Amino acid sequence: MFSAIKKSVQHELSLVKIQSNILAGLTVGVIALPLSMALAIASGVPPQHGLYTAIVAGIVIALTGGSQVNISGPTAAFVVVLLPIVQLYGFGGLLVSGFLAGVILVLMGVARLGQLIEIVPYPVTVGFTAGIAVVIATFQIKDFFGLDILSLDGHYVDKLILLIKSLPTMHWQETLIGMITLGILIVWPKMRSRIPGHLVGLIAGSVIAWIFSLIISDFSVATIGSRFHYEINGVTGSGIPSVLPSFEWPWNLSGADGKPIGFSFGLLNTLVASAFTIAVLGALESLLCAVVADGMSGKKHDPNDELIGQGIGNMIAPLFGGIPATAAIARTAASIRAGGSSPISAVVHSLFIILAIILLAPLLAYIPMASMAALLLMVAWNMSETKHFIRTLKIAPKDDIVTLLTCFLLTVLFDMTIAVAVGMGLAAMLFIRRSIDLAEYNVIHSEHEKDVDLPKEIVIYDINGPLFFGSAQKAMKNIIKISPEVRVVILDMSEVTMIDMSAIVAMESILANLSASNVGLVINNLQPRMILKLRRAGVRTQTGKLHFSRSMVDALEKAKEIRKELLL
Repeated sequence: MFSAIKKSVQHELSLVKIQSNILAGLTVGVIALPLSMALAIASGVPPQHGLYTAIVAGIVIALTGGSQVNISGPTAAFVVVLLPIVQLYGFGGLLVSGFLAGVILVLMGVARLGQLIEIVPYPVTVGFTAGIAVVIATFQIKDFFGLDILSLDGHYVDKLILLIKSLPTMHWQETLIGMITLGILIVWPKMRSRIPGHLVGLIAGSVIAWIFSLIISDFSVATIGSRFHYEINGVTGSGIPSVLPSFEWPWNLSGADGKPIGFSFGLLNTLVASAFTIAVLGALESLLCAVVADGMSGKKHDPNDELIGQGIGNMIAPLFGGIPATAAIARTAASIRAGGSSPISAVVHSLFIILAIILLAPLLAYIPMASMAALLLMVAWNMSETKHFIRTLKIAPKDDIVTLLTCFLLTVLFDMTIAVAVGMGLAAMLFIRRSIDLAEYNVIHSEHEKDVDLPKEIVIYDINGPLFFGSAQKAMKNIIKISPEVRVVILDMSEVTMIDMSAIVAMESILANLSASNVGLVINNLQPRMILKLRRAGVRTQTGKLHFSRSMVDALEKAKEIRKELLL
C-alpha cells in the first residue's frame, strides 16, 4: 500500500512532469464534473453526492492505491446495483453498503486476491458491461423524452412496460433538448477538438433551453435546479449546494421511509449481499482499468495494493456523503492522453471539482435533465462494447457464448447481485472444466510407444497435468477399467504438476480397487513433495501391491517382480 505515493515522489518531481500532471488533472476534471453528477442522478441520489465521491474517493484512492494513473470516482457500472439499494433502503442504506464494500475490498487486497480477479473470463465481463449498458440506457428514456412517470419501480420488465405505456406523454421540449445534446455528443468527437464533448453538449443544451424559454412562452424543461432541492442549517435551495462535503455517519442518514436508518447487525446482514456485489464490481473495473492504463502509460500496477486503496476510498467516501467509487477507464485514459503520469493528476481533478462546487453551483442548476439523460445514453453506448459482444457471439466457443448471454440476461432481467454470483460461478466452472480437459490419460499399448519391453500382463498409464477434484475422478474411472489379464498397472506421473486431497482419495480408491482384483500398482517418477503427501495420507509402499519408482526402467523391473509374485 501507498506504493503510488512513493513512486510519485521518486519519479515525478520534475517541474515539467508536475505541470503536465496538473494540466491532465484539469482536463479530466472537466470531464468528471458532469459525469459525476449524471451518474449520481442515475443511481437515484442528488447530483452533489457524485461530486463528493469524485472529491473524496478520487484523492484517497489515488494516494493509497496500487496504480499511479487510475482516476477513481462514480462509474456507470454501479448504477444498476445502487439504484435498487436506494429504492429499498434509502440514501443511508446506500452509504452503509458502500462502507461495507470498502471493508470487503480491503480484505480482498490483504488476502492477495488481486491476481484472481484479473483472470475473470472475457465473456463474463462483456456480458456484465453490455447488460449494465442496456439497463442504464433504458432508465434514461424517462428524462430524455420528459415522460410523465413519478417513479420507476419493480423489475426491469415492469419498468420497460411502464416506459412504453407512458410514451404518449412525451414532451416535445424535453425531447428536443435531449436530441440536440445527444447529436452534439455524437458529432463532436469527429471534430478532433481538445475540448471534451461532455462539456460542449451540456453547455449547448443548457444555453439552447434557456434561450428557447425566453422566446417561446410555453417552453420549459426540467433542470437540476427544478428536480433537486436541499436544506442546510435550515436554509433551503435548489440544485447543488455551494458547500463542500462534511462528515456524517452513514447510519444517521435517512432510509427508504425517510427516517434515520440506524445501526444494527440486522441491517449489516441485509446489506452484505449488495456490498459484496459492489466490491466485486469495483474490483473488476478497477483492475481492468489498471491493466488498460499500464498499456497506455508503460507503468506497472500492484493489483493487491489497488484493491486495498479502493477499499480505503470506499470506506472514507461514505463518511462524507460519497457513493461507491471505482477506477474509471474513460477518465483514466483521458488523463494519460493529456500527460497524466502520477497521482498528482487525480488529486488535481478532485481539487477542480471542489472549485466548481464553490464557484459554479448556481450555474450547474440550469443543466436540463434531458441533457443529462443524453449524456448517460452516450455513456451506456460507449460501455456496451457492441462490437466485442457481436464478435464474441460469432467466433467464441459454445461455452463462452452461453456464459456471455447468461451474464447479460441476468444483469438486464434480474439484478447485479444474482448476475455477479452466477457469473463468478460460471467463471469458476469454466476454469475447472478446462483445467480438467488439460489433464491427459493415455494407455501405452505396446513397447514402441515408450521404447520398453511391455508384457501383456502389464499396462502403463501416462498421466499428464494437475490432479485435483475434477480430473482425479476422471483418472480413476479410466484406470480401474482394465482387462482381466492385466496383473500390474504402472502410473507414469512424470508430468503431474499437483495433487489435492480429492486426488489423494482417488489414489486410495485406485489402490483398493486394484488390490481387490489382485492387481499391483507402480507409481513412477512422481515428484517427491507429492509422494510425501501420499505417505502422510497413508498411501505407502506395500509389497506386492504398491511400489514407487524413479524411472520407467525401474518401474518396469518392479512391475515384472510383482507380476511374477502374483502369477505364482
